[in-house]
Amino acid sequence: MADLEAATTEVPAGAGVPLPRRYWAIAALSLGTVLTVIDGAIATVALPTIASDLKVDGSSAVLVVTVYQLVLVMTLLPCSALGDLIGLKRVYQAGQLLFTIATALCFFAHSLPFLLVVRALQALGGAAALSVMQAMMRSIYPANHLGRGLALNGVIVSISAALAPTAGGLILSAASWPWVFAAAAPFGILSLLLGRFAMPDVPARGGSYDLAGAVLNMATFGLTFAGLEALVHGGSPVVASAIVVIGIVFGILLVRHALKEAKPILPVDLLARPVIALSTGGAFFCFIASMLPSLSLPFRLQHVYGFTPREIGAIIAPWPLTLMVVSPIAGILSDRYPAGLLGAIGMGIAAVGMVFLGFLPAHLTYPAILWRMVMCGTGFALFFAPNMRLVVGSAPRDRAASAGGLISTTRLTGQTLGATLVAAMLALGMEATAIPCLIGAGMLVVAGLCSAARLRPEIRNPAGDETSASHVGA
Repeated sequence: MADLEAATTEVPAGAGVPLPRRYWAIAALSLGTVLTVIDGAIATVALPTIASDLKVDGSSAVLVVTVYQLVLVMTLLPCSALGDLIGLKRVYQAGQLLFTIATALCFFAHSLPFLLVVRALQALGGAAALSVMQAMMRSIYPANHLGRGLALNGVIVSISAALAPTAGGLILSAASWPWVFAAAAPFGILSLLLGRFAMPDVPARGGSYDLAGAVLNMATFGLTFAGLEALVHGGSPVVASAIVVIGIVFGILLVRHALKEAKPILPVDLLARPVIALSTGGAFFCFIASMLPSLSLPFRLQHVYGFTPREIGAIIAPWPLTLMVVSPIAGILSDRYPAGLLGAIGMGIAAVGMVFLGFLPAHLTYPAILWRMVMCGTGFALFFAPNMRLVVGSAPRDRAASAGGLISTTRLTGQTLGATLVAAMLALGMEATAIPCLIGAGMLVVAGLCSAARLRPEIRNPAGDETSASHVGA
C-alpha cells in the first residue's frame, strides 16, 4: 500500500493509471459501484418487513425507495459540478464515506421519518460517487481502453442490480431488515481504503460554485418527479399536475440561468456540442424504451399466457444475461469502431426484437421468446457502452465529471419517465397488447437515427476529445 500511496500523483491526460496500480483503482471503483447499486435496489424486497416493523402501511413504506430515487436524481448534476470544482477523487471518496455512514445509521432507525432521512443521506452519498464515476474511469484507463472500462462497469451494475433482490431475500430469511442495507457496507469500506491509495488525483479546476444553478436544478427534478409520482399513484390530478407544471417552470429558469454561466450545473455548454447532444438524446429515448417491455411484459405473460412469477423470471432472464455477455464485447469494439455505427446497428437489432416481442405467438414457448430477448439484449449492449464512451470522451477534461453526471441523470430521467408511461398504459388496460413494445420500438428507431447522425464528418472527432482516434470518432 505504501508503494501505491507514493504513486498517487497526477496522471497525464489520456495515459491512464500505470500498472499494477490501475488494477487496484479499478477494484476500488468496482466495489463502490456494487455498494451504490445494491443498496439502491435491495430495499424493495424489505418493504413489507419494514412496514410491519415500523407499524406503517405499505404505501408509506414505498417512500423508502421513492425518497432514495428522488434525492439521487436531484443531486447528481450538482455533485458532478462539485467534482469538477474541487476534484473528482475528493468528491468520490466523500460520497462513499457518507453512504457507508448512512448505511450504519439504518440500525438506529426505529421510525419511518428517521429511516427516510437516512435513505436521503445514502442517496446524496450515492449521487456524489456516481456523478464522478465515469470521469474517474477516464483518468484510470488509457484512452484506447476507455470503452472496455465503461463496459466492465456496466456489467458490474447489471450483475449487482440482478443479484440485489435475491440477496435481500436471503438476508431477511436470517436477519432483521437493517442488515439488508448494511450488507453492502463492507464494499464501501474496501472501496474507501483502496481508493485512498490507488485512485488518481485529477486536478481540480477551481473557481466558484453555481449555487443558484444547483438550487434550480434540485427544484426542477424534485418537483417534476414528485408530481409525476403523485399523478401515477393516485394523488389529486389537479395538485399533481400543478406540481409538475411548477417543476417545468423551474426547468425553464434553470436553462436560462445555465446559458449565462461559463461552467453551469446543467451542462448546456456540453449539450451545445452536436455529438454530445445526439448521444444524450439517443440515450434518453433508449432508456425510456428499455422500461416499456421490462415493466409491461410480466403482466402480459401472466394475464394472457398464464405463466407463474417464477416462470416469468426465467423468461425475462436472457435479456440481462445477454447484456452481461455482449457489453464487454461492445466496449472493446467501441475502442476500435465508430460509436455511431455500433449504436445504429444495436438500435436496429433491438427495435426489430421489440417488434417481435409485441407480436408474440398465441401458443408461446420458451424458445419462441428466448431469441426475442437475446435480440433486445444484444441491441441495447451494442448501444450503451459505445454511447457512454463517446459522451465521456468528447467532453473537455475539466468537464468530465459534468459529462458523467449528465449520463447518470439521463438514465434516471429516462427510466422514471418510462415507468410513468407504463403505469399510464396499465391504467388504460394496455398491458395485454403489443402497444408498449411497439412504442418502445419507435423510440429505439429515434435513438438509432441519433446514433447514425453522429457519423457525419462535421460531427465526428469533436474538438477536445483526446480519447478518440480518427477511426473511432462518433
